[in-house]
Amino acid sequence: MPHARLCTYVIALLVLPLATAACVNGVNGSVDVPAGTTVSDATTVNGAISLQAHAKADKAATVNGSIHLAEGAQAGAVHTVNGDITLAKDAKVLGDAETVNGELDLAAGSAVNGSLGNVNDRIEIDGAHVGHGITTANGDIHITGNAVVDGGIKVEKTDGNGNGNEFFGIHFGSNHVPRIVIDAGATVNGPLVFERPVKLYINDQAKVAGPISGAQAVKFTGATPPAS
Repeated sequence: MPHARLCTYVIALLVLPLATAACVNGVNGSVDVPAGTTVSDATTVNGAISLQAHAKADKAATVNGSIHLAEGAQAGAVHTVNGDITLAKDAKVLGDAETVNGELDLAAGSAVNGSLGNVNDRIEIDGAHVGHGITTANGDIHITGNAVVDGGIKVEKTDGNGNGNEFFGIHFGSNHVPRIVIDAGATVNGPLVFERPVKLYINDQAKVAGPISGAQAVKFTGATPPAS
């Protein structure tokens, strides 16, 4: 009996032939969606996912692996547990982009229309747009290069043992004190909520349109904030 959608399962490197409306699922192996190709889902368990230039996927998800959207690529939502998420120039995520243990790196012209979040590791937003705020527990955040973050920033509390709030049904955390830097030219619209100690630095040429709770902002001039 024919199926509405065709999924290909392999246990090695997955390379999708030029086609549309297919999905590519794996267990142990990377997923590579070629340039210009449109697929429904690109998922694996142990492996990286790469959407090449101007490729599209409704969802990109893995457990142990990084996710990369090349220039002009687009995904409906992006999720991993142990891995980085990187968006190249003009790449776009229509929904949320979330990882637990991994960096979040948005290049100039890229966008996450939903929320952007992790628990542990760095968040770098360089001239990109985030539509529904940033959430972390232990990650440093650097917003620069005329970036715009709508929806504010939230750093969630950890308990006395360094355990963070639940994320993907798992508790994570550390005793790291997050360093939040909002550089010249960057804009953050919405509340800045800090449920745990952070080091907050705001350039005098940045725009923060929202209340700040839980931290005292340190203003700075020039390209480099004060040393922690």
